[in-house]
Amino acid sequence: MSDHALRLLREQPHLAELAAFPFNFDLTRADHGEAVRLASGGPLEAVAGDDTGGTYFVCGDGSVLYADSEGSAGIIGNSVDEALEVLVGLPGWHDYLGLAPADGEEKIRAAVAETEEEIREYHGIDDERTELRAGLGLPERSSVELIGLLHAALLRTEPDFLLLNAEEGGAHALLDRHPRPPLWEAVLARGRTDLTLLREGSAWVEVAEDRARRALALRAAQFDRREGDLPLLRHLLRHEAEASMTDELRLAAVLVGLHGHAEDLPLLYEVRETDFDTWCGLGGMPEPGADPAELRRWARDLDDSLFGTDPADEPLFTWTGLAHEQGLVELARAALIRRLDDIDFRAYCEARDGKAMERRDASQLSTLVHEFEQLGDTFQALRTQRLYVPLQTRAWDRVSALLRLARLEREEGRFGAAIRTLASLRDTLAEPDGGAGDSDGDNSLGHWQRTNLGAYIVEEHYALARTAAIDTALADEVRAVTVAAGELLTRLSGTARANVERHLAGTTDIRTDTRTDTRTDVHADTGANAGAGVSAEPTPPQPSAG
Repeated sequence: MSDHALRLLREQPHLAELAAFPFNFDLTRADHGEAVRLASGGPLEAVAGDDTGGTYFVCGDGSVLYADSEGSAGIIGNSVDEALEVLVGLPGWHDYLGLAPADGEEKIRAAVAETEEEIREYHGIDDERTELRAGLGLPERSSVELIGLLHAALLRTEPDFLLLNAEEGGAHALLDRHPRPPLWEAVLARGRTDLTLLREGSAWVEVAEDRARRALALRAAQFDRREGDLPLLRHLLRHEAEASMTDELRLAAVLVGLHGHAEDLPLLYEVRETDFDTWCGLGGMPEPGADPAELRRWARDLDDSLFGTDPADEPLFTWTGLAHEQGLVELARAALIRRLDDIDFRAYCEARDGKAMERRDASQLSTLVHEFEQLGDTFQALRTQRLYVPLQTRAWDRVSALLRLARLEREEGRFGAAIRTLASLRDTLAEPDGGAGDSDGDNSLGHWQRTNLGAYIVEEHYALARTAAIDTALADEVRAVTVAAGELLTRLSGTARANVERHLAGTTDIRTDTRTDTRTDVHADTGANAGAGVSAEPTPPQPSAG
C-alpha cells in the first residue's frame, strides 16, 4: 500500500501543518496515551493523532486504523494515501460513520454539505483542501465516492484489525455501527459450496477425506435438508467415523436416521461400534432389525435436543471451532474475545450490584479457556481463567482452577503471579474449607495425593521453579517453590511419586515435562485417560450430611 503522502508530510512542514489544521491529521500527536495492540499480534505503528485524543495507526498491510479516546476503533483507509483522501475530502468524517452507499447520492451529498457549512462558520477548508490535495498528489473525488471508500474500509476492521487494550485484553468497540453478517454465515460459506458439489456428484473423495471440509458440508446439510441427500450423507457418515466421536458424527447419524430407512440400521450400528467413544456417543440407537419408525424417533429426539435447522441456534463454540479448523483463526479469535468481553462486563455489573455471576456465563468460562488455548492465545486464556477461579466453591475445583491459572501465568512469563497462585493452591490443600471450621468439612481433596491432580501439582511447581530461575529478582521465591515441590513430592502415594520422579530422573536441573492440554479443572482422570501416567485412585464416596 502507498505511503507516498505520509513521506511528503514528514518531509514538508508546511504540508504537515495543513494536514494538522484544518484536517486534524497531526504528526505531533502520535502518542495514543495507553498501550494497545492488535488481537492478531500484527504490527501497529502510531503515525498521527487529532485534537480529540484519537490516534491514527498504520497496520502491517498499510491499512490505517483510527482509535478514538472513547474506546472505539476502525479501519478508515487501505493506505495512508487513501485515509488522507477521506480526511481531506470529508473533514467532518466522524459525522458520516453511519452513512453507506446504499443511502443514495442525495442523502450523502446533503449530509456532507450540512456539516461542511457548519465547519466554514469557524474556519476555511476549501482553499486548504485544494492546496493539500495538490501538494500530496491526492485525486479529487466526490463525497459519494469517499463515503464508499470509508464504508468499505470500516467493514474490514474485524476480525483482522481488532484492537485490544494491551494490559487488560479487552477489545475496542467498532467505530461504526453498520450491521455485519453473523459468524455462522462466514464459516458455512465453504460448506455450502461443497454441499452443492456433492449434490452435483463431484468432489466426493476430496470433501469426504478432508476433516474440515467434511464437517462443514455436514453442517451445511443440517440447515439445508433435502430428500435426495441420503447417499451423500451415508458417504460422509462412513468417513466421519474415522475421526471417532465428534459432534459431526452424531449429526451425520441423525441426518441419516431421519430418513427412516431400515437398510441404514446396519451402517449406523457399524459406525456406533467403531470404538468405545462412538459406542457411548451414539447410545440408544436402535439395533439392526428394529422398526424404521423407531430409528426415525431416535433421530428426531436427538435432532430436537442437539441440532435443529436454524444456524443462529447453534452455540458460539460450534462456529469458532469450525472456523479454526478451516484456518479462519482471526475470525474465531475475534468472536471469542467479544464473548469474553460481554461476560466480563456483566460480571463487573453484577459484582457492583452485589449479585452473583449468571450461571450461563460462568459455565462458558472453562470452555473459553480451552478455546483460547487451542488458538494459541495464552493471554486471553489467562484473562478468562482469572474470572473462572473465584467461582469455584469446592476445594478440589479451586485447586484445579488455581493449577491451571499458575500454568497459564508461567507460560505468559508472569512468574511472580504464578508463584503467588501456587502459594494459594498450597493453602487450599492445607485448609480445604478456607479455615471456616465447617463441621461437615470439604472432603473432596481427601485423597489428592493418590490422583493425577497431585502429580500435576508437583510437576507444575518444578516447571515454574525451572522457568522462573531466569528472573534473578525472584531467587528467594524460586527457592521457596523448589522446597515446596520437594515437600509435596514426598506426600504423593508411591505410584504417583514414582511417575513424577521418572519425569525428573537423569537431569541436573529442576525439570519436568508439562502438557498444554491438561484438563485440571475436572476430577482426576482414570485408566487410559490419565495424562501424566499416574494411576488415579478415585476419591471414595463422601459421607452424607446425615
